[in-house]
Amino acid sequence: MTDSTPVLEHAVSPDGTPIGYRRSGRGPALLLVHGTTADASRWETVRPLLDPHVTVHAMDRRGRGASGDAPGYSLAAEAADVATVVDAIAAATGRPVDVLAHSYGALCALEATASTTAVRRLVLYDPPIGSVTPPGFADRVDALVEQGRPEDAVRTVFALIGMSPEQVGLAESQPSWTGRVAAAHTIGRETREEEAYRFDPLRFATFTVPTLLLAGDDSPPDLLASTATLAAALPGAQVVRMAGQGHVAMLTAPELFVARVLAFLQDP
Repeated sequence: MTDSTPVLEHAVSPDGTPIGYRRSGRGPALLLVHGTTADASRWETVRPLLDPHVTVHAMDRRGRGASGDAPGYSLAAEAADVATVVDAIAAATGRPVDVLAHSYGALCALEATASTTAVRRLVLYDPPIGSVTPPGFADRVDALVEQGRPEDAVRTVFALIGMSPEQVGLAESQPSWTGRVAAAHTIGRETREEEAYRFDPLRFATFTVPTLLLAGDDSPPDLLASTATLAAALPGAQVVRMAGQGHVAMLTAPELFVARVLAFLQDP
C-alpha cells in the first residue's frame, strides 16, 4: 500500500456516533474538516498536493460518508466530533494535530479547539461567525430535499456563496458531487445551527492556538465580515486573502490554496 492510498479509521464521539476519517500521506498530522453540502471527498482536489508534506486525516462529518448520525443534532455535537478525532490522532501519533477547516466546518473546528489541548495550529477558511443565510433559507432547501430534488438543494447553496455557472459545472464534474447530493438532507439542520450561533469574543480572549484565517478576495461579503470579526477576537490571528478566489479555492486554485496552508503550517 502506498502512502497516498487512504486508510479508513474511526473514532467514537461522546454521544456514541462513529466518525470516519481517511488517513494518507506522510509527515505531521493534519485533520481536514469539510463544510456544508460536502463530505471528505471534497478534499480530493488538494489531497495529492498535501500528501507529500503532511499525513492527511480527512473526516466525514456526521450524517454522511463513513460516519454515523444521531437522532438529535447540534453544533456542539459536531464540535465534539472534531475534538474526538483530534484527540484520537494525537493519541496515535504522540503529537498535537494541525486542523484545516472550511465554512461551517470551520465553525465546528473553532468550537472544538476550545475544548481540546491537542491542536497545534488552526486554519479556518471563510468561517461563518455571523449568519450568512437569508430568512427562510433552511426551509427552502429542506423543501427541495423533501420534493426529491437534492441536487437543486446543493445548487441553491452554491448560488448563495456566489459560485459562477462555470464553477458549479466544475463542482458537478468532481467525484465529490455524489457525496454532496447524498448529504443534502444535512443542509437545513446545519443552516439552523449556524443562524442560532452567537459568537462571544470574550470566550476567545485567551485563545493561544496559532490561527490562520483564509479568505478569498471574492468571498461573499458576509463571510469576509465574519473573518474580520474573528481576526479581531483571536489574539495573534493571521489573515491571508487569496487574489481572484471566492469560497471554493480548493476547487478553483488548488495549488494556491495548498501553498498558503503549508506556508503557515511549516513556518517555524
